Amino acid sequence: MTEPDRPDSARPHVPAHEAPGVATPHPEHRPAHLRITDEDSADGTVRGRSGPEPHKWWTLVAVCLGTFMLLLDVTIVNVALPDIQAALGTSFSGLQWVVDAYALTLAALLLTSGSLADLFGRRRLYVIGLVLFTAASLLCGLAGTSLLLQLSRGLQGIGGAIMFAVSLALLADAFRGKDRGVAFGVWGAITGLAVAIGPLLGGALTSGLSWRWIFLVNLPIGAFAVVICLLRVAESRAQNARRPDWLGFVVFTLALSSLVYGLIESNQRTFGSGLVIGCLVAAGVLLLLFVLVELRSRSPMFDLSLFRLPTFSGGAVAAFGLSASIFALLLYLVLYIQDVLGFNAFQTGLRLLVLSGGIIATSAVAGRLTSHVPVRFLIGPGLLLVGVGLLLMRGLDANSTWTHLIPGLIVAGAGVGMVNPPLASTAVGVVDAHRAGMASGINSTFRQVGIATGIALLGTLFTGQVTAAVRSATAGVPALADQGDRIATAIGSGGVAQLIAGLPADLRQQVGALSRTAFTSGLDRIMLVAAIIVLVSAVVAFFAIRSKDFAQQSAR
Repeated sequence: MTEPDRPDSARPHVPAHEAPGVATPHPEHRPAHLRITDEDSADGTVRGRSGPEPHKWWTLVAVCLGTFMLLLDVTIVNVALPDIQAALGTSFSGLQWVVDAYALTLAALLLTSGSLADLFGRRRLYVIGLVLFTAASLLCGLAGTSLLLQLSRGLQGIGGAIMFAVSLALLADAFRGKDRGVAFGVWGAITGLAVAIGPLLGGALTSGLSWRWIFLVNLPIGAFAVVICLLRVAESRAQNARRPDWLGFVVFTLALSSLVYGLIESNQRTFGSGLVIGCLVAAGVLLLLFVLVELRSRSPMFDLSLFRLPTFSGGAVAAFGLSASIFALLLYLVLYIQDVLGFNAFQTGLRLLVLSGGIIATSAVAGRLTSHVPVRFLIGPGLLLVGVGLLLMRGLDANSTWTHLIPGLIVAGAGVGMVNPPLASTAVGVVDAHRAGMASGINSTFRQVGIATGIALLGTLFTGQVTAAVRSATAGVPALADQGDRIATAIGSGGVAQLIAGLPADLRQQVGALSRTAFTSGLDRIMLVAAIIVLVSAVVAFFAIRSKDFAQQSAR
């Protein structure tokens, strides 16, 4: 059974190479802050142009430059993390925050940024986002401590949230007819390019220059984009824009931050720690308060009634599961390839192209199939493939090489490519046009929340397994009996080589093998957990996503 025929203008479409962590439905499904209609629009959205004389192709250039930077920084940072760890002397928890600070602020501000753009102008907000992102990139590149880098990454996330919330609206306003299809095709190709070359470019910059250049490379791109926006991009805003849900934004941000902080702190402490318990309880209370705030709000940030639709809920679960599994696991795969196997950043980026290649190869096919095959037959099996890929990567030991990962990376990449395009259309295909922008934003938010919480949870489990493995292995060695915690800490901080260099010659080989065994034991464990997360998501998505929900929407 396939979905009912719909007019072309009503068919959700997603660029073939959609980036992980970002949902991109067709602009015709985007209202208010994500869609601009003609002057006689039935929903009251007007173009309200002002500023310099617009040139649509320059608008495309400005949006593509901003999108390229935004998505590049989702993947480019991973391969540089071991070098960052060594340069700044940061702990394993600090390393997690380098990634999570970006994901958290992006998730928290995505929907609020769209409302602000409606009120104050989309070009204005886009320029603000570009300036924030570029300035934050400079601060990241100059950071002398892990704390400053984490704070700067959070500022990057704020700028990125603004840019993503506004970018497609700028294109929809500038282009009409066939040119709009061309513009979105180019934009889709740029998103795919950013994701595919992120690890490779990050590795090349880190190995050839310094990890700081993965951030500093944004400066000329951002400056050029700002100039184009100010000189060539027209202003637009929504006539009936809704006010931002500030209370919901604050409560949601505090809840998510408490949850992630508690999970990351459990790496250094235990789940029985008063601080960890307090953070997790606070997160639960704040999430409950957030639900109450949204139910009572006249203009909620999250329209909770959307979750009454099984297909929408299934899409949210799929978005979370995908990010909390394979994309959260990338941090630990990079640490394994560099810290354990000894490859540099560029060599690591080359090897991760196996995953990117799988994504690109199946994304193009899946994008075309969304109009012909019920999306649950793409999303459910795609998530299943990701889970199978993670299981194929298991079985590592001290003697494994990176080739052990190849089959799993290929299968997981193919699964991601199957899921991304239909998942974006699912977010907007079952709601009314006036709620499509929020629906898309919620789906993207679930992706970022998945990355943030996934990294924190997997990190806690990884650290616990590594510590247990090291203590067990050293307990029977008199010369190392009291060194278990020290070795476990060195594994987490990337300082094993330095630790081994300071040991007596007769212990070096033994500690090296012990460290590799402990690391692969921890990685094996979190691969299993990540696989369980995504396989459960596959089952939920397959049974929750229903073709009849799309039929009901198209009949309205």
